[in-house]
Amino acid sequence: MIKKLDILIIRSYIGPFIVTFFVTLFVLVMQFFWLYMDELIGKGLGIWMIIQLLGYMSTTLVPMALPLGILLASIMTFGNMGENFELVAIKSAGISLLRFMRPLLIFIIFICGLAFLFNNNVIPVANLKALSLLHDLRSKPALNIRPGQFVNDIGNYSIRIGSKDRDGTAIHNVIIYDRTNGLGNTRVVIANSGEMIPSPDKQYLTFKLYDGWRYEEDNSAGTNIQTRMYFKQWNKIFDLSSFKLTRTSEDLFKENYQMMNVAQLKENIDSFKSYEKRVSKNINDFVGPYVTIYSPRPDKMELVGKIKKDTAAVKAYDSSFAQLVKDSLKPAVFTLTLNNVRSLAGMLSATAMDEGIQHENYLKFKIEWYRKYTLSFACLLLFLIGAPLGAIIRKGGIGMPLVIAVSFFVVYHITSITGEKLARSGTLPVWVGMWMATGMLLPIAFLLINQARNDSQIFTKEWYLRIWSRIRKMFPVNKT
Repeated sequence: MIKKLDILIIRSYIGPFIVTFFVTLFVLVMQFFWLYMDELIGKGLGIWMIIQLLGYMSTTLVPMALPLGILLASIMTFGNMGENFELVAIKSAGISLLRFMRPLLIFIIFICGLAFLFNNNVIPVANLKALSLLHDLRSKPALNIRPGQFVNDIGNYSIRIGSKDRDGTAIHNVIIYDRTNGLGNTRVVIANSGEMIPSPDKQYLTFKLYDGWRYEEDNSAGTNIQTRMYFKQWNKIFDLSSFKLTRTSEDLFKENYQMMNVAQLKENIDSFKSYEKRVSKNINDFVGPYVTIYSPRPDKMELVGKIKKDTAAVKAYDSSFAQLVKDSLKPAVFTLTLNNVRSLAGMLSATAMDEGIQHENYLKFKIEWYRKYTLSFACLLLFLIGAPLGAIIRKGGIGMPLVIAVSFFVVYHITSITGEKLARSGTLPVWVGMWMATGMLLPIAFLLINQARNDSQIFTKEWYLRIWSRIRKMFPVNKT
């Protein structure tokens, strides 16, 4: 019977999980397109290009959609069972809530393992494909000739059309400024009507203009000569090769931390640690040639600290300088010393700046390394929150479960982002910032599990009404 019960709970969970996961993924993908819609519209993207971008971005959003889908499916599954009194029947048979959750817990742990493998092996490749394609699409120039507006994207031409018919081909009141000679708007074409005819390969655009005039000014001889020519039909061909999508080599993006797996991230983190160990030695190598009054081997002492503490040596050096150096040479010595100090300050400043950049990169790579694990563990965490929540609220469907699931996920997401920013700024250690959301919500998960085991009614209306009645009894109201 228990084995059949395990199969029952898994079957009851898989259906809502698949539905909620794909609905959540669809919402996140639509949010992405809404964010970049202005930059992609009007660039002549083909169906295949849109499908590629949609597929890559859907893959990169799986780590965010998976925890939310698990949370919502957990609340819905246990809420439906509570609403249909199935949980009551199971508990009356002597089966505890923890035993009832065990098959789903094993299933979610299996999902966490798959999520880690997905984050480690698939997400870096998907990020590489998606971000490189998005970069090329955003940088692709758009050709969108709208009535009443000048278009300056086609070479050294400015084109304006007064109106355009519904077929998108016939145009009226056309003005073309030709600045190909580099002398400004010395060539102008005006036509009453025309047609826009793209070539079959979309490489050229032909303007067939009717009933118009061509104006050209010639100031080469120092005289302002204007030539006007009438035409009945005039064809102008524009080269659209610059509007063709040019793919950037993906090798330029491979060094980004978002395109690496755990092993590659770890290798870069170790290289950053080795660099930080070399910084102190590099500083001693810079300072050594300029400060030589203490030891011929300055790389084995803290030069700056010793200069500040050993004041007797500084006074002795100052006395010997006054005695041994002639007065006529002192200005040159001071100038040379000042130049050396400036050179040393410049080298130290450049070293400090480079060390700061390397430290920022080190934090980014380490944050991404921890993200591989925190996103996978988030699936288990949100299940431990969603399952007891569903058993407590005892409501199925997508009403209250959806509101509660989104609320908890927003809390988790905001806390996670806050911890990541604190880690990136160096305010918190990286591991503390990346696990902060888990550390805050895990006690809440255990508290909810304990409340669900005790049949808590904290999410029922009657529980709040009883609390309100007790409060009113504590403060009786005299009607006299």
